[in-house]
Amino acid sequence: MADGSQPALPGVRTTCPYCGVGCGVKAVPDGLGGAEITGDAEHPANFGRLCSKGSSLGQTLGRETRLLHPQIGGARVSWATALDHVASELQRIGGRYGPSTIAFYLSGQLLTEDYYVANKLAKGFIGTPHVDTNSRLCMASSVAGHKRAFGADVVPGNYEDLDTADLIVLAGSNAAWCHPILYQRIQKARQSRGAKVVNIDPRRTATSEGADLQLSLTPGSDTHLWNGLLTHLADADALDVDYLDAHTQGFIPAVLAARASGGIGAVAFKTGLAADDVRAFYNLWTATPRVVTCYSQGVNQAVDGTDKVNAIINCHLATGRIARPGAGPLSLTGQPNAMGGREVGGLANMLAAHMGFSDRERDIVGRFWKAPNLVAGEGMKAVAMFDAIDRGDIKALWVMGTNPAVSLPRADAMQEALKKLEFFAISEVVASTDTAACASVRLPVSAWGEKDGTVTNSERRISRQRSFTECAGEARPDWRVLSDVAQRLGWGDSFAYRSAADIFREHAALSGFENSGTRVFDISGLATISDEAFDDLAPVQWPVTDTGRGTKRVFEDGRFATASGRATLVAIGSSQTRATVTDEWPLVLNTGRIRDQWHTMTRTGLAERLSSHISEPFAEIHPRDAQRAGIVDRGLARLETLSGEVIVRACITDTVAPGAVFAPIHWSAENSSLARIGALVHSAVDPISGQPDAKATPVRISSVPATHYGFVLSAEPIDFSAVQGVIYWSRSTIANGFATMFALSGGHDEAWKFADAMSAAGEKIALTDTATSTFRYATLSDGRVEAIMFLGTTCNLQPSAWLKGLLKREIPGPTERRAVLAGRAPDGAADHGAIVCVCHQVGTARIDRAIAEGCGTPDAIGRNCAAGTNCGSCLPEINRLLATFARRGPKIQAADKIAKSDQFA
Repeated sequence: MADGSQPALPGVRTTCPYCGVGCGVKAVPDGLGGAEITGDAEHPANFGRLCSKGSSLGQTLGRETRLLHPQIGGARVSWATALDHVASELQRIGGRYGPSTIAFYLSGQLLTEDYYVANKLAKGFIGTPHVDTNSRLCMASSVAGHKRAFGADVVPGNYEDLDTADLIVLAGSNAAWCHPILYQRIQKARQSRGAKVVNIDPRRTATSEGADLQLSLTPGSDTHLWNGLLTHLADADALDVDYLDAHTQGFIPAVLAARASGGIGAVAFKTGLAADDVRAFYNLWTATPRVVTCYSQGVNQAVDGTDKVNAIINCHLATGRIARPGAGPLSLTGQPNAMGGREVGGLANMLAAHMGFSDRERDIVGRFWKAPNLVAGEGMKAVAMFDAIDRGDIKALWVMGTNPAVSLPRADAMQEALKKLEFFAISEVVASTDTAACASVRLPVSAWGEKDGTVTNSERRISRQRSFTECAGEARPDWRVLSDVAQRLGWGDSFAYRSAADIFREHAALSGFENSGTRVFDISGLATISDEAFDDLAPVQWPVTDTGRGTKRVFEDGRFATASGRATLVAIGSSQTRATVTDEWPLVLNTGRIRDQWHTMTRTGLAERLSSHISEPFAEIHPRDAQRAGIVDRGLARLETLSGEVIVRACITDTVAPGAVFAPIHWSAENSSLARIGALVHSAVDPISGQPDAKATPVRISSVPATHYGFVLSAEPIDFSAVQGVIYWSRSTIANGFATMFALSGGHDEAWKFADAMSAAGEKIALTDTATSTFRYATLSDGRVEAIMFLGTTCNLQPSAWLKGLLKREIPGPTERRAVLAGRAPDGAADHGAIVCVCHQVGTARIDRAIAEGCGTPDAIGRNCAAGTNCGSCLPEINRLLATFARRGPKIQAADKIAKSDQFA
């Protein structure tokens, strides 16, 4: 252009790779491998809004951590060599031991086209049934519940129902943190229309802040609450008798089974709730025709998760509150393509296109694929699969896009099991993970931004994921890697795909092949889509029949996918599935996610602002339990179960009940010393769905004595493996480097040795006091900060936001250098406090000042300092600050002064 500026690059519409909301994203490439990321205002899942993770996607596109080339035994090889090796090993092991000794473990991070080719190769051609996915860990109970009730794995409604529902029940779902875009939609309904929100969760979470009724029930007692509701509906003459008679079966056995949970008083006793709260919930449900129940991992991840799902669905069926505007059960999936994986048979108990293993269905799939070795029945589900690896029954494993050495129950044992495999390959984006450390073959595949294909979100909406940057290094699409292996195994004609569009057309055609309306999943209306139309495909909800139009709601006509055409109310027993606590294991561990991180942080861990809210692994412990164990807030706590142990920071809070402990799942050996929470989780699974029970592992806690605490800010990661006396460390990303928190055991001499060892080469400035074990170093190179270390005896020692921003910056004179050692800006600028709003990096102190200046609502605070104006996931925390300001307000300045003096004492 004449003025020298560059013309705006066209934006590429794609889909966020995080949770199952399936938000539309617009990426504007910068031509250097990066992109500016904004929400897609035209996408019906989010209408332009993005959460903190989605908004930070542009910070995760760097190639520093990427696996760029194929490797065998840690050595770089050509693609031809790697593919030849994979094919020959699969052929060798299948020929020697049989195809059932080969297994595939897939991921909801894969695109539908990748998933489809993997299942076709494994189940149709190699002939192994042992293909499962990490969706087993989050959605399997929902799948099983859908099939029992509806005859197929179908979500009847959609997100629009949240806009018209008058009662929204959140069950086992911390939506404010895990599905924040939907949570804000729910809050809009609450604020603009007066919709009521009930939150059912043993913990008080950020979601609780936006609820009209919080039901903090005893863990494992959900079925009593829902059975009691079914009984109450029957007794209150609140059933839809016409709907029951015309469209359902099994009501009498279901209601008789439900009566075993008793009336309101009995339910209150069994759930640990106040009778008035139970009554309020039941009365609210009874009086409200339009009810949506959103449920997620807190329901699914249990030994009776399938029963919990059906107990919820029973209440909707009994009142006809299903497949109608503003009414129905809505399963909130945890991954961006959990549903897409289910569509193509990604679970061990499914074939492609939602078909099972009946003779008729096997015949359909076998003839369509022309499959020479179609499996005869179900394979092993995830936990059973890895147990079989441990026993030696499975000899070869191919893992795609997931990190089971961190995420599986009994993760330590599972990691050891991986080392027993004769052949272990991974298709991976990241060079170094806990799982990759065990793999003999590492295949670099496309990352988000490079992938091209489709995903399906929680409301059955198929969206395009489009590439907007070239593949890094030698990375290839997963489907292409699989097809190349298939060709080497002799099946090239059946895997001769030229593009993701080719695969999508085949997938769509199979969904309609000899269907005749008997299978709900049907996207045959897209089976002849052209390459150009595929490129331009707008988000669409299945079924998509020959009209090419999507379907907002399924089962609106009251006809279901069962043999009778009627939905089934499932009789749910009244037994309560509590964790077995003993004197040795007196507490119950609940696991989950935090707001700004995703899975094992291989992607979100690259974005500095996503670590600014919570940067360390932690456990929430009730004050009573902490006092008994001698644990102090921000001190170190050891959590032990029969399968493992971790050491994390203690967060003493009454948001968890006495006897309960909560810990997030995200940390791994890549970024912490001993914080893989999966190592603690027991191996109990739902006998119907095979989903692990991640919410109720018996655990004990103890204090971990530390004599010194500190942090290192450094341009390169610090390796503590050979450093004596370090009992805890965790690392997060900051501007131009890393922040590593640590703790030591030992006396002053050991602390001095550690401090001396950590001071890097270069010009040093230091402030030390061996008498009080206070050590502060900064190392400079050409006047620029290379590393900063603070070490002291208080567990509250943390770097300020200002200090974190100094790496690689020039420190010109003595005043600025003294400020570095003081840990505070030389101009006396106030620290913003702990970060609340990640999107705009706004902290507690800044929000408190806005409130003190007269901002009495979240909107006013947003106008003052931008907090809460992007994704809104911080609004619950802002509301808490507003609610407590009246009590804290007069003391804020004094408290800030005390905090600042204590923080770096």
